[in-house]
Amino acid sequence: MIQVKNKIAKQKSKLKNLSTSLFNSKSLVLSQTTPYEVIAEYKQTRVRYYASPDKQYKEPLVFIAPLAINMAIYDLYPYRSLVKHFQNSGFDVYLVEWGQYNYKDRFLNFMSFIDDAIPHCIEQIRQHSNSDEISLHGWSMSGVFVMLYCALHKPNQVKNLIVLGSPVDSHASGRTGKLFQKANQLIAKNKALQNKIYSETLPKSLIHTPGLLNAFGFKIIDPLGWIQSQKQLLLNLDNPEILYEHATMGHFLNRMIDYPGGINQDMIFNVWLQNPLKNGVIQLQDKNIELKNIECSLLVGAGRNDQIVSEDAVKPLIELTNSQDVTFTLIPGGHLGLMSSRASANEFWPFMTTWLKHRSSRI
Repeated sequence: MIQVKNKIAKQKSKLKNLSTSLFNSKSLVLSQTTPYEVIAEYKQTRVRYYASPDKQYKEPLVFIAPLAINMAIYDLYPYRSLVKHFQNSGFDVYLVEWGQYNYKDRFLNFMSFIDDAIPHCIEQIRQHSNSDEISLHGWSMSGVFVMLYCALHKPNQVKNLIVLGSPVDSHASGRTGKLFQKANQLIAKNKALQNKIYSETLPKSLIHTPGLLNAFGFKIIDPLGWIQSQKQLLLNLDNPEILYEHATMGHFLNRMIDYPGGINQDMIFNVWLQNPLKNGVIQLQDKNIELKNIECSLLVGAGRNDQIVSEDAVKPLIELTNSQDVTFTLIPGGHLGLMSSRASANEFWPFMTTWLKHRSSRI
């Protein structure tokens, strides 16, 4: 009788948790609980400051966020937070967040960030931190941003550069890369079409993508991963950790932000389709940007199971700069997991922290 009662109680608990997950999932979200201060604003951009409780290193660590995502990925769980990890490792942390873009921002492009917003924010961070030098971290699209920023400006103030999951030889990125390579070959056969697409004359309104579409696209790139996460929830409705983590990750994935049309022009039609970074150079507007201008210490990482940007797409960066201190490593997880998974936190975060500590100045 007691066993029957316990079984009934367990089933009721599971149904209650399922109902909460479906209809009140926001109450289960754990992300962005670490306190911060906004130390600068520029247009729609804000710079968050997470002070270390025990600062040991002079150079702060600056996270440059990709577009489309919200900032939850940097502070996902109270017990597994990237910003908190580095705070507790003795680094002051800054996070550059881009704000809520929409259709009126459709003309923003790569140069809007690498030649305007990022230089401005870094100058504000240097002043606030009283440090001439910084360490810079970019993941996914923001990894492209930080490498191009360093290549364009050759800034002495960037002491260490971390680039994770960012396409350099985009055509080498598994099935996705082959699809872009084939599309580029087909476009090249039609000169009129090639000129139309690659000359930046396409109306930005046609290639601007809203956040809802970005969220859908992120899921369909790895449908098996999304299905597996739903299955894991249903099989573990009595597990509070899985319940909270599923809701938190779902909240992150469902709150994507718009990609401006100009960004899609540069990222899809230039980086992914034409694949210029494979040869270490890219043309943006009137600027010829060469990766060989990067000379700071460089850590390059790729997700072991990344379905979006594979190891073969990321790794060529280590041969294209003039850095005398280059490290490459594989990271547990896929494109999102390399930033947020338990395996990455246990294996890669300590590796990245040790790498950074050896290249930072003790106070």
